[in-house]
Amino acid sequence: MAPGFWREVGMFSKIMDTLFGCWHQHYSFPITVRGSHRSAAAATTGTYVVCLDCGKELAYDWKTMKVVQAPETDHAGVGALATKEAA
Repeated sequence: MAPGFWREVGMFSKIMDTLFGCWHQHYSFPITVRGSHRSAAAATTGTYVVCLDCGKELAYDWKTMKVVQAPETDHAGVGALATKEAA
């Protein structure tokens, strides 16, 4: 097959991932990280799993044995603080 064929297949795959995304159905075994070298996913609970399909790291809770969502950051407080400091 021509080298251009694989490039086109790769671009098509990226477009499909962008439109439909990954369902994250296949996980690695939970990994617990100790120390200061934690990934963003492990920062939430200390434990994370990796999607074997796309490679994304997801926070994992050993107590509930489920993937958990990272808490949303409060951007409103940052804006209020910036306004207060500027005044």
